[in-house]
Amino acid sequence: MEQDNSGAKFIYFLAGLSIGALVGILFAPQSGKETREFIAGRAEDGREYLSRKGRQYREQAAEYVERGKEVISQQKEHLAAAIEAGKQAYRAESQSKAAKE
Repeated sequence: MEQDNSGAKFIYFLAGLSIGALVGILFAPQSGKETREFIAGRAEDGREYLSRKGRQYREQAAEYVERGKEVISQQKEHLAAAIEAGKQAYRAESQSKAAKE
């Protein structure tokens, strides 16, 4: 299965967002109002990103749960078939021993 680095990417995104906002505030040639609007816009971008990622992770988790249910169902069927085969083998062995006696 392919390794997912989404957690690390998310941390890098937050770090970049924070550093970018801080540098932008410190070196901004804008007025205070413009700076506040800029910060509000970046915060909204961050919220939208988090919302998108949250939806993506929920969908991915639901997919994994569904796949897990399918695997468990298949394994239950295999186990039930193996148990039934074992019972039949035991009955056949018991009948074979009874016939010899």
